[in-house]
Amino acid sequence: MSTPLFDDLPTPLKSVQTRPLFVIRLDVKPIVIVGETPGSFRRVGIVPSGTFAGERLSGKVLDGGADWQTVRGDASTTLDVRLILQTDDGVNIMMAYRGLRHGPADVIQRLEKGEDVDPASYYFRINPMFEAPTGKYDWLNRIIAVGTGHRFANGPVYSVFEVL
Repeated sequence: MSTPLFDDLPTPLKSVQTRPLFVIRLDVKPIVIVGETPGSFRRVGIVPSGTFAGERLSGKVLDGGADWQTVRGDASTTLDVRLILQTDDGVNIMMAYRGLRHGPADVIQRLEKGEDVDPASYYFRINPMFEAPTGKYDWLNRIIAVGTGHRFANGPVYSVFEVL
């Protein structure tokens, strides 16, 4: 992008820098269909387990998470997810994220049937936020994260990055 306003910005405002936080893989039970509601088509993915691994924290996803999905009129799916991460050293951390998934109709249809598709053929992004107790992981309370995802038949995998 090159406009007079952009060109006049200090260098730190001209790009976004990230560093890897972790990769997380979620197991999701078969989707529960709520159906058409006054606002949209609703469905829920129950998350009984998963794992995450990174340089600064790794562990498992505890049973009890859920992905409240809205399929919008433009065929995009919005995600509203709440999970409890348990680190390898036993610390419980709440992770919540909103997300957006969309792509060509044929790709999304194949994806929702559980077929293998190229992750580059559709858009799937999330923005996690964390609530960690005081101690070793409380730095998570003071960061913004972004992630890029891919859906497999039994659940998604995300590469999550800290925004610096």
